[in-house]
Amino acid sequence: MRLATLLLAGLLLTGTVWSADPPPAAPTQPGPPPLRIGLVLSGGGSRGAAHIGVLKVLDELHLHVDAIAGTSMGAVIGGLYASGMSGRQIEALFTSVDWQDAFSDRPRRADLGFRRKQEDRDFLVNLPLGVQGHRLQIPTGLIQGQKLTQLLRRATLPVAAISRFDDLPTRFRAVATDLETGAVVIMDSGDLTTALRASMSAPGFLAPVERDGRLLVDGGLVENLPIDVARSMGVDVLIVVDAGFPLQTRDRLNSLTSVSNQALAILVRRDVERQRATLGPRDLLLQPELGERNSYDFSAVAQSVRAGEVAARAVLAQLSAFAAPAAPTAPAANATSVTALAAAAPATGPVLKFITTDRASARYASLLREVFADQLNKPLQPELISQRIADIYGRGNLEQLDYRLVHAGNGDQGLEFTARRNSWGPNYLRLGLSLQDDFAGNSTFNAAMRLSFTELNALDAESVLDLQIGASPRVGVEFYQPLSAWHRYFVAPHLLGQEHDLPQVNAAGTTIGTFRVRTFEYGVDLGREFGNWGELRTGVLDSRGSTAVRLGDFSTPETNYHAHAEFINFNYDRLDSTNFPRSGQALNLGVRFEQQVRGAPVSDQLTLDWRGAWSHGKDTGLLWVSGGSTIGGSDTNVRSFFPLGGFLSLSGLPAQSLAGPHYAIARALYYRNVGNGGEGVLNVPAYAGLSLEVGNVWATRSDVSFASARRDVALFFGADTYIGPVYLATGYDERGVTAFYLFLGRSF
Repeated sequence: MRLATLLLAGLLLTGTVWSADPPPAAPTQPGPPPLRIGLVLSGGGSRGAAHIGVLKVLDELHLHVDAIAGTSMGAVIGGLYASGMSGRQIEALFTSVDWQDAFSDRPRRADLGFRRKQEDRDFLVNLPLGVQGHRLQIPTGLIQGQKLTQLLRRATLPVAAISRFDDLPTRFRAVATDLETGAVVIMDSGDLTTALRASMSAPGFLAPVERDGRLLVDGGLVENLPIDVARSMGVDVLIVVDAGFPLQTRDRLNSLTSVSNQALAILVRRDVERQRATLGPRDLLLQPELGERNSYDFSAVAQSVRAGEVAARAVLAQLSAFAAPAAPTAPAANATSVTALAAAAPATGPVLKFITTDRASARYASLLREVFADQLNKPLQPELISQRIADIYGRGNLEQLDYRLVHAGNGDQGLEFTARRNSWGPNYLRLGLSLQDDFAGNSTFNAAMRLSFTELNALDAESVLDLQIGASPRVGVEFYQPLSAWHRYFVAPHLLGQEHDLPQVNAAGTTIGTFRVRTFEYGVDLGREFGNWGELRTGVLDSRGSTAVRLGDFSTPETNYHAHAEFINFNYDRLDSTNFPRSGQALNLGVRFEQQVRGAPVSDQLTLDWRGAWSHGKDTGLLWVSGGSTIGGSDTNVRSFFPLGGFLSLSGLPAQSLAGPHYAIARALYYRNVGNGGEGVLNVPAYAGLSLEVGNVWATRSDVSFASARRDVALFFGADTYIGPVYLATGYDERGVTAFYLFLGRSF
């Protein structure tokens, strides 16, 4: 009995009671369901970066968003947020992007195809012109958006396999405008990247996007603040961020541009006010203080982000009230962060089982299959895919080249490519200008054009017609036939007729007259391209011509010649710019052998040209070496003489005032960027610099020596314009000769 009492007391002291059944649970009262929150993000161009600041504050509050509707830049930022990126991740992306490059169709020179690089050297006017029938054609938008599309493609790759926007980490809608009917288009499925790109296609600035058979442009034209779209997604309360451009005051409506922008803003604001009038007492409207910031000024992204943060923190209490019910279960950032997506995904990308194209891209199917064939049965490598897309786009025939991840009926995954030929092609016109005036009565001028007919057959053959008028007229035709879809080997028959002047120089080095050299040649070349950086070309030529005195000693008889020739040329080009290179190198090495048929003696030749550029900040140093030698035949064959003199070719001497069968020149240049498109004192890329030059021409190879070389220096100011580089320069020769130049055209 005493033992039982002790045991009972011990159980009571330890708080443990033995029972056959557990005690009944206390009844609980069901709480109210959490609010379903919708987020509305307006259009506004670069002003829309303010949305990012708002998202950062929502993330800090662990505020769970159930649905997002966005227009234009609001669609881009909202789509990235819905895909799983946090506000800080989107901020890091936006502040790291070179927006000037992103809103540029022209590939970096490093990504141009080799033929396009050669055109870039010879035809300097950067104006895209197409020829269709008997009329010139320009693009449908200021830019086509290729780089922007690839930027969005890489950012949304973690959700590339999701086709229903309701299945994204956060439900999402993007708004666009049907350009044909003017109707509102609400995009809730399909390819996310294409939807974002379509929603921000400002007419006249970004080219329209074809999607599901409709031609789409910026959604801001019809619904810049899609409140009704978000409400239709079944939410209880809205957080609305309006970063649209405000109406201008009367004193600022003083130009055609400002009046036109105001007219468009009035139309956009009318629908915005209608939408805002539907907001209820529980909805929250944020209007970041962005002043009159230009919607195209992407240099102010960081300031816009801060303005969004300030606006969100001003209503922190209301936002916190929205966040409270969902805080215990919400993740640290958005509903699903990019980090979480990466953790849940396999360590490598999906294995690619096929390469295909959409129906409208069938013309390019064989090319794309050839280029990406080595990626089959391998995990997706986004960076490699992007680089090869850049290589194909750099050939210049496409205004759009994109891809998306798709599933076959058997579950295999592959890439479907969309390739659209330039709407202003497939025939193109390139222009070039050159002018040199020494302010002493000596000037030369040439105007050139190239008419290119592309995509002539399944292997993308090209035919080009070159015409030049001026001091050195020329006409040339080439048919370029690749031997595979992805250009490697090629054959190129061609013909060329041209004329140019060479100075008559006496033994003392004084110019006493001018020769006129006329040449006509035709032949066939065989070559191989090495990626987009090099080309090896060899061929045979039949060359005919004459040399006559134009000015000076008229007792010199006219000479005629007819020769067969073989040549080998190697070209390497990785300069980042033709006009003012800041990095990279270029090399041209050529050998030509002739066999006389009749007339003047033949001249075999060796030529070399090498340039290398290195930069630090705004400062660039460039080394440039050129040389040529008659390696066989006659040293007196005028038609094979090399000219020197003029800007950056012994700058203290008049243009082409020296000529001889052997020449060499080395230059060391320094120039500083003093413009850089508005970052400096000028609003164009502009440079100030100097050049140190050592070189000469020689009558015989035994005369070539450093001691007999001339030493010159040049000071110059140059600007990179749409019609080519323009220089004002002065040159000084060690023998006391001075020259001044106005120079337009290729110099490096």
